[in-house]
Amino acid sequence: MAPPEPVIRRASPSDAQSIASLYAQLVSNPALAVLPERIAALAGDSQTALLVCERQGRIVGTALVSLCADVMFGHQPFAVVENVVVDAGVRSRGIGTALFCHVEAFCLASDCSKIMLLSAVGREDAHRFFERAGFAGSKKRGFVKYRREFNRAPPTHPGLPSKAIDA
Repeated sequence: MAPPEPVIRRASPSDAQSIASLYAQLVSNPALAVLPERIAALAGDSQTALLVCERQGRIVGTALVSLCADVMFGHQPFAVVENVVVDAGVRSRGIGTALFCHVEAFCLASDCSKIMLLSAVGREDAHRFFERAGFAGSKKRGFVKYRREFNRAPPTHPGLPSKAIDA
C-alpha cells in the first residue's frame, strides 16, 4: 500500500519545534530560534507563506516564500524562497516537489514576475532538485551579506541625508 499523499499547508504556531528540527538539518547555528509567535504573525501576512509538508502526522518539509514589492513590471511583485528543507529521511519522495507546487501557486495567485532562491554552494543534491523544478542556476549570480558583516554606521554620500533611513 502506498503511503498517503503529503499535505501541504501553512504553518501554525504549534509547528515551531518541528520546523526548528528541520532547520537544524540545514544549518548549524546556535542562534536558531523558531518562535511560535513569529509563525502566528506570518500566518496573518498576505505577502508571506510559511509552508509545511505533513506526512503521516509528521512535519517532513518546509519552505518560506515572501513577496517583494517591485516597480519594474507595474504592480507585479517578485518572490524569494528561503529555508527549503525536506527531512533527510524522506528525500526523493515528492515532498520538495509538492512544496514547490504550492510555492508556485502562491506566486501565480500574486502575479509574481519571478521566483528567486539562494542555496549554499556545496548543496549539489539540492541544486539538482532546484534545476529539475525549473530554476536556472546559470542565469544569475546571488550574493549574500549576513548581519554580522553589516556596516555599523551608514556611509555618507554627497546629496544624501547623513542619518540612517528610518525602517
